[in-house]
Amino acid sequence: MGKIFYLMGKSSSGKDTIYNQLIHKDSLQLKKIVLYTTRPRRIGETNGVQYYFVDNDSAIRLQKAGKVIEMRSYDTVYGEWKYFTVCDDQIDLLNNDYLMIGTIESYLRTKEYFGTDQVVPIMIELDDGIRLQRALDREKCEPKPRYEEMCRRFLADSVDFSQDKKKEAGITKEFYNQDLEQCLQEIEAYILANK
Repeated sequence: MGKIFYLMGKSSSGKDTIYNQLIHKDSLQLKKIVLYTTRPRRIGETNGVQYYFVDNDSAIRLQKAGKVIEMRSYDTVYGEWKYFTVCDDQIDLLNNDYLMIGTIESYLRTKEYFGTDQVVPIMIELDDGIRLQRALDREKCEPKPRYEEMCRRFLADSVDFSQDKKKEAGITKEFYNQDLEQCLQEIEAYILANK
């Protein structure tokens, strides 16, 4: 039986970079589960790669059809954005191990859906000052920077990834992304030990 290794962390903690490195490591043989979202696509993002970008009507149709495993809605300064996992032909736990990315909330719902033994948490941590600078640098590259939304996300992360929430979710191991290569090596060893 395969496992889902669930990558989590505050915004700009390096999750996407770590995810992209891990998914291409031959030693891990992990498959992608691409999430769905109603948020606008950023520059450089491709539909079906970072996310499946859908409109709100499509999200509602998938939910009514019973295809949604977990869904999170965020009231942003630009309106409601949804992020969700769909039970589609991407997931075959009988034959594959997977790498997912999300929040503590989405991790808990995924674990509830697939079972505790099938979903392994990987929590990324990074100094808040470094995260804030990274978020600002990334936002500056957008044609229409959304600084208000960046700040909202940054502040919301303090609540969403609090020590209490991590403890309640049973997340006891954290990986510090001060040195990307060292962090990747530690996560790779952890995944191999938990396959």
